[in-house]
Amino acid sequence: MMIRSVLRGGSVVDATGPMRADVAIENGLVTKVGRVDAHDGDEMIDVSDRLVIPGFIDVHSHADGLLNDPDVTLALLRQGITTVIAGQDGVSYAPGSGEYASEYFAAINGTHPTFRGGGVDAYLASVDGISAVNAGYLVPAGTVRFEVCGRKAGSASEDERRRMRALVAQGMSDGALGLSTGLDYTPGLFQDAAEIAALCEPVARAGGVYVTHMRGGYEANTAAGMDEIAEIARMAAAHAGSPLSVHISHFHADADIVLDQLDALGAAGVDATFDAYPYTRGCTLLGMPLLPPAVSALPVAAAVAVIADPSRRAELRELCTLRAERSASLGPEWADMITLAHLAAPEWAWAHGLTLREAAARAGVAPVDFALDALAACRLECSAVMAVRSPRSGAELARIFRHPGQMGGSDGIFIGAHPHPRAAGSFSLFLREYVRERASWTWSDAVHHLSALPARRFGLGRRGAVVAGAIADLVVVDPETVTDTATYENPRGRGAGIDDVFVAGIRVLADGCLTGALPGRGLRRSPQT
Repeated sequence: MMIRSVLRGGSVVDATGPMRADVAIENGLVTKVGRVDAHDGDEMIDVSDRLVIPGFIDVHSHADGLLNDPDVTLALLRQGITTVIAGQDGVSYAPGSGEYASEYFAAINGTHPTFRGGGVDAYLASVDGISAVNAGYLVPAGTVRFEVCGRKAGSASEDERRRMRALVAQGMSDGALGLSTGLDYTPGLFQDAAEIAALCEPVARAGGVYVTHMRGGYEANTAAGMDEIAEIARMAAAHAGSPLSVHISHFHADADIVLDQLDALGAAGVDATFDAYPYTRGCTLLGMPLLPPAVSALPVAAAVAVIADPSRRAELRELCTLRAERSASLGPEWADMITLAHLAAPEWAWAHGLTLREAAARAGVAPVDFALDALAACRLECSAVMAVRSPRSGAELARIFRHPGQMGGSDGIFIGAHPHPRAAGSFSLFLREYVRERASWTWSDAVHHLSALPARRFGLGRRGAVVAGAIADLVVVDPETVTDTATYENPRGRGAGIDDVFVAGIRVLADGCLTGALPGRGLRRSPQT
């Protein structure tokens, strides 16, 4: 017989704000919200002076291959995250062998502990019972292209598009939430709007979402990327006979650019949402802003051979420097704006947490040479935290976060000795700064942006509310003490003020510690009604 759990003495947050109510949980569901009388055998949990809210959904996560890691799940749960959406930026493990993700995206997603090939269904099955946290999945368009086209540049043929479209359709049938692209990564940067629109046809037919790391480097350079999104949505809808919902990943630029561009997209008839995290610095592969695409698209061994070839070094130095200087985010001071997060070769560990200029000075070489030497020694498995030329204030971020289509996405990368703090701190920072301190969000707003809207947008079933019949993914928050401790200097600091979390009605965090329960599941698309 299932034991009924009763959260007693707290306040439940709904669309109107916190209201005093007990919450009963049984068989994985919320069974009552209100006054709950105790029965023999009930597990009574005192949550006095705390809030009971639906579990948060991180709509842009790179925990794809790390959900069995207790340190990762603890970092997620201490922020109140009960579900992540994986398969981001066009590159992940399925469908296919997982080879491209394990090689090209090793510094971002890591190596999956059990997935050894298969489709979306196989990836989702690999999540079942290994984690305290759920995962949804997007079909990664770059992975699909690699499976069909290999590493070739340029447009795909009609036959290749047909085969790619079939892989996407199968992924949607397996329960994927939509399709993702990473148009500044390879092979995404080789995919034009027509090819992407063709892949989005089965997504639109299934009612899924097109999720994009748009082309062009963000910041002040968003207009071309947004125009392409509108064109993709228009062509995909024409092909499918159904509108295509769009979601823009980590939309980081100044508030006027973000809000004006979203208005323009809406005026073009595109149903668009977006995610944004509460930090101004980014994090990505070290090679992405530096290496020419012709090099980064090569197999690792071939790319390393090019980088290490003395006869090519002068040309590469010039190309890499020009790419960094002309970057929308970096510019002439690029070596001071790149902080080394992950260098896979152990002999390079001394450089973690240093800027590229600092590390190069210690090594006695130019910054561009340090970067190229590190990429070769680490077989491209390097990542870096990237500053921006015009950091945004908290007040400016608050303007962006108040947009009704904004959702919480950490873009969290857990790989590395000195990662970006967004992986461990984003959702706690949302609650501390934007709810308690700035009051730019109410608690109801926080639930909308971090739970209810993501659950509805991505078809995550009966999640996103604390009501009878909802799946009991629940978080207990102390509104007076919830805070982030992760910083750029101490990026792994755990969230505080969230000590009790339930996933599918099972207590996975108790008094701030993992219970050892593993009720997390691979979530298939299940639109709310």
